[in-house]
Amino acid sequence: MNRFDRVKVLLTGAGSGIGRATALRLVSEGAEVYAVDLSGAGLAETAAAAGGGPGRILTRTADAADEAAVVEAVRAAADGLGGIDVLVNVAGIHRTTPIEQLTVADMEQLFRVNTVGTALFCREALPHLPHGSGVIVNVASSAAAHGNPYMTAYAASKGAVLGFSLSLAAEVAHQGIRVVPVSPGSVATPLAGPHVLPAGLDTSYYGRIRAPFGTAEPEQIAGVIAFAASRDAGYLTGAEIRADGGSHI
Repeated sequence: MNRFDRVKVLLTGAGSGIGRATALRLVSEGAEVYAVDLSGAGLAETAAAAGGGPGRILTRTADAADEAAVVEAVRAAADGLGGIDVLVNVAGIHRTTPIEQLTVADMEQLFRVNTVGTALFCREALPHLPHGSGVIVNVASSAAAHGNPYMTAYAASKGAVLGFSLSLAAEVAHQGIRVVPVSPGSVATPLAGPHVLPAGLDTSYYGRIRAPFGTAEPEQIAGVIAFAASRDAGYLTGAEIRADGGSHI
């Protein structure tokens, strides 16, 4: 399927995990992807993996927490692609911190990258998105609406992404631009891998969470994102897609 034939996509967080899998999925369906990430090495690996087409990929290193960098990245994407049809915000960071150890710096970093970065890319990309067909897909998290011990600040930042996305959908609906938040559950990515809970904490809550379909692979979430961004989801906006393997049914 070439659902994205000649569709111009700006994608953040493309250097690894869900972002990389999404870049490969969209390029495989014919998209022209402008891939952004903080890691130049990660972007190079993504670009090499996407070399088979049929779409194409351009890359740029940028920090989602840096307003000037975001402004310039979006301008460069519009110039490099000749426009932007779809924005996909995957860039984010994760922290597991008991509340008594939570610092202001922890909270500021989580919100700066996860929430403010997403909002900045939306703000800058919106003037480029075509009325009647433009799409924004923002990656939130199942933690945005379901309790997870030791993830208070992370969950709050992703809850803000979810609320931001729903309100933005209402704001731009009259322009025919769709906004869809996607909330993954547990995914086997570098983002989640290093964040093991410190020893000595009560982790019994997590023992009660069972996803009937197990932990997701990044490619499975990429498939959900590709659907949300495609014409197949043309009647979908302002509604969260929760892809958590049934962990909260």
